[in-house]
Amino acid sequence: MALTTNVPAPTFGPRGFVAPSEPDILAGRTADINQAFGGGLNPALNTPQGQLASSDAAIIGQANSDFTALANGVDPAFAEGRMQDAIARIYFLTRKPAEPTTVQAKCIGLAGVIIPAGSKAQATDGNIYISIQDAEIGAVGYVVTPFQCLIPGPIACPVGSLNQIYQTVPNWDSITNEAAGVIGRDTESRQAFEDRRAATVAKNSRNTLSAVLGAVFDIVTVTDAFAYQNDTSVPVTFRGFSVAARSIYVAAVGATDQEVGDAIYSKKAPGCDYNGNTTVTVYDRNPLYTEPFPSYQVTFERPSSVAILFSVRLATNSQVPSNAVELIQQAIIEAFAGADGGPVARIGSTIFASRFYAPVLALGSWVEITTIKVGSSNSAAARFTASIAGLVMTVSAVASGALAVGQTIGAAGVAAGTTILTLGTGTGGTGTYNLSVAQTVGSEAMTGSLPNADTQAIQIDQVPTISAADIAVTIS
Repeated sequence: MALTTNVPAPTFGPRGFVAPSEPDILAGRTADINQAFGGGLNPALNTPQGQLASSDAAIIGQANSDFTALANGVDPAFAEGRMQDAIARIYFLTRKPAEPTTVQAKCIGLAGVIIPAGSKAQATDGNIYISIQDAEIGAVGYVVTPFQCLIPGPIACPVGSLNQIYQTVPNWDSITNEAAGVIGRDTESRQAFEDRRAATVAKNSRNTLSAVLGAVFDIVTVTDAFAYQNDTSVPVTFRGFSVAARSIYVAAVGATDQEVGDAIYSKKAPGCDYNGNTTVTVYDRNPLYTEPFPSYQVTFERPSSVAILFSVRLATNSQVPSNAVELIQQAIIEAFAGADGGPVARIGSTIFASRFYAPVLALGSWVEITTIKVGSSNSAAARFTASIAGLVMTVSAVASGALAVGQTIGAAGVAAGTTILTLGTGTGGTGTYNLSVAQTVGSEAMTGSLPNADTQAIQIDQVPTISAADIAVTIS
């Protein structure tokens, strides 16, 4: 005896697996039950037969939904979780675990002292950072070397906050960070993993820019990278950086210098030149050669930090919690690192203020945004030379623009969130200005910036950083 049903069946076609709607499934199960009992049943959903039909429809609908998700999971554009992991395995990729904040630390001490990999320092928030490669203090009395936070995730490390040696190394005297750390990330999100998969598809090839970038991104501890090539016979300036003729440019954050250099050499075309501020020696270990292996110099860029400033204005209401400022700052910090599944602030990218509306609004119905604006030293309102003693900044020369109350001061060693509170003897040019944060900084080039724009363009030799101190929140 053939079994029949009034429940419409799923279909497979050009659109893939298409499940019937649950109202159609419910109508089919109601008809099936009515036929089974000879007809005449009351189809109301509050009857026993109506309850059975509703339960059956829900079970069938859920099974169809599960199969739809499974069918969609074979498409990289929709895959997530285990299905996305399976697709990536085809390319020998695995999802990156949570990644720690990386900071370039200035270690001061006796020339010639080796600060071994694994040395520890502590930030003002109590977090411990560990050096990731051996570093030798130079004749100038210091060395700049990367440290990573022991706790992975989006933890901000503002300028000057990594300031205490946690584990003594003889003749290593002090430590500081003159630039904010590159914020870490939680476990690689679905979108970030798919972006990296797309970027690394070419990593098994050679002599292409995509292959080089894929190899660098494939290093587990790399948190960001950028690559560009100039195949012309003259230098080309791209996004603020002059790239030499017939050369490749690679910028990378995270991993050791040697790991990055080896990855670049493994994929780059023979004979092309390099660009950057970091050089390592790599060896061609082709089995056709015997030791000593041929050696080459590989140069790449360790991008400088550029602090992104935020101005968030909200309308006040009776539901605004007492810790609203802290909640908003943390939401922006996490979104900056892509923890909400959105795009990460990256080398050479454009940062849109509108990107941060959704994560702030997600905090609750009490959020009523008036504006969100961004800024950085890339769009500085003033460029000048100054020194700082305590709460007073003395400006000795102004290269461009004018200083004003409210500007955030940016320079190596200047604390995050340092703003001009009031005018002293200066009224936009040389003279004194009263600051919000006490500190001591020798005379150097500085900038005064305001978060008053909708976008900020990041150069390819810069990595955007963020600090709670640079997120100004006004609720009124």
